[in-house]
Amino acid sequence: MQSVFQRLLDIRDQRGAGFVLLIDPDDTPEQALPDLATRAEAVGVDLFFVGGSLVHATELDRYVSTLKRHTTLPVIGFPGAITQVVANLDALLYLMVISGRNPDYLIGRHVVAAPLIRKMALETISTGYMLIESGPLTTAQYMVGSLPLPRAKPEVAVATAMAGEMLGLQATYLDGGSGAEHAVPDEMIAAIAAAVKTPIIVGGGVRTPKAVAAKVAAGASFVVVGNAFEEDGDPGFMREMAAAAHSGVGV
Repeated sequence: MQSVFQRLLDIRDQRGAGFVLLIDPDDTPEQALPDLATRAEAVGVDLFFVGGSLVHATELDRYVSTLKRHTTLPVIGFPGAITQVVANLDALLYLMVISGRNPDYLIGRHVVAAPLIRKMALETISTGYMLIESGPLTTAQYMVGSLPLPRAKPEVAVATAMAGEMLGLQATYLDGGSGAEHAVPDEMIAAIAAAVKTPIIVGGGVRTPKAVAAKVAAGASFVVVGNAFEEDGDPGFMREMAAAAHSGVGV
């Protein structure tokens, strides 16, 4: 059976890039999921990430089940803690915060989670997670206890991404964090794309179709939005966002 990771690569290859909706259970109540999933598929979303820095919502397995009942798209965990690892996810981003120096997020929590993930027979997508300076301190930066990479120093980000690839990580995630004031610089994305072969996921502060298209043109394989989708209820706007990811041309 085809792996979820291979399915993601197929989306990238067939559509130019993937458009990802990040759902934070603390911000989106379970009863809103049927409508959200229907709207997301209708406008061209390619897959869902579920998770967040905190997530106080209980019964996350039921939450994921509700989402999956109303979509055929991949539902992938984006965990901020081991409590966000549930067996009915299609796959899990196994995040290593390679931009930081906190050993707990480099290997510590992975050791704790590994037996549980193996018992669940849950597919993992090993991902080098890189926090990028994006303005004021974000929740993600605070929670992992690490400084973000300086946005004006793409060479540092390139070396970090190269190290992740050499360690065998399957993907590279460049993130400004939820509610980021500034998105990851296009110049940084382009420099990393020229240096590594792993798929590049970009999220945080991407709020317009033009910005989505710019990230894809720079080399992003997947563009992640969360707040932008939740804040703008106009399906036409979100359709333009998805189309920009798929065409790589500003709308």
